[in-house]
Amino acid sequence: MKRIMLPLLLATAGFGIATQILAAPAAQPPSVAQVRAQVPATVHYRSATVDGVKVFYREAGPADGPVVLLLHGFPTSSHMFRNLIPTLSDRYRVIALDYPGFGQSDAPDHTAFAYTFGHYADLVDGLLGQIGAKSYALYVMDYGAPVGYRLALKHPERVSGLIVQNGNAYEEGLTDFWNPIKAYWADGSAKNREALSGLVTLPTTIFQYTDGVKDVSRISPDNWVHDQALLDRPGNKDIQLDLFHDYGTNVPLYPQFQAFFRDRKPPTLIVWGKNDKIFPEAGAHPYLRDLPNAELHLLDTGHFALEDKLDEMAPLIRGFLDRNVGKRPAVGAAKN
Repeated sequence: MKRIMLPLLLATAGFGIATQILAAPAAQPPSVAQVRAQVPATVHYRSATVDGVKVFYREAGPADGPVVLLLHGFPTSSHMFRNLIPTLSDRYRVIALDYPGFGQSDAPDHTAFAYTFGHYADLVDGLLGQIGAKSYALYVMDYGAPVGYRLALKHPERVSGLIVQNGNAYEEGLTDFWNPIKAYWADGSAKNREALSGLVTLPTTIFQYTDGVKDVSRISPDNWVHDQALLDRPGNKDIQLDLFHDYGTNVPLYPQFQAFFRDRKPPTLIVWGKNDKIFPEAGAHPYLRDLPNAELHLLDTGHFALEDKLDEMAPLIRGFLDRNVGKRPAVGAAKN
């Protein structure tokens, strides 16, 4: 009898399980809303003429949202922010531009156009005026730091916050890498100028993206192909060498930048690639002297931290903005 009952019980249990499986609802396909949530945000690619020069910029997000202005470094362009922009643009009006001589903006001959950081700050100011961005959180990186801080000196009341990624405002950050550039500041001879030519070559561009990075497979080679193609345009080498020389004019302004930090006390997030040889970790810590409430995060990466550490940086940046900028009413709106 036991021999008969055991198979019968197993068969009955199997039938019950099969019935449950058949009765379970089939997996539902994702809704349109769910699919749409996975689609990258719409980014608009625009340009405006400022003082006779075409300035290209990327823009995304609600026209009445708080503005986040992304200021790029050398040798890249607004392209460096392509992956960050969608993480912010559901709530923030995100603007990332190319300076003249970079990216998709005009690149006038250096003999007819002043490639200086003061001029760049004026052009950024002019663009923001045209598109109605009257207050903004500044994201500054590399060259973006002196451009953004010069802009802050012009309109300190407009700065709602600072995000600093490997952007210098203290002499402690100008370490050995800068010695040949400092020699060019002191003596702008043809010899010292030509000594910096290697900084615009492909090996240096690759170095900037890969040095200090633990997992280089996370860095798209499209970056240096894109940047180097623009560096190799006729006349662009002289543009970059002019900017290397003019960078020296930023250093005497460091005390004014620091006074802005102390006087205005903008909410500040520092996200710094600690392995960067160009803007090393030594340049990050001094910010806390003037901005003791700043949030400092040192990341185990190099110069272009967004390329391999976006998964760490985006939550930090978004959280910082939501706590400090998103609560404030937007000033100025674009017509999209």
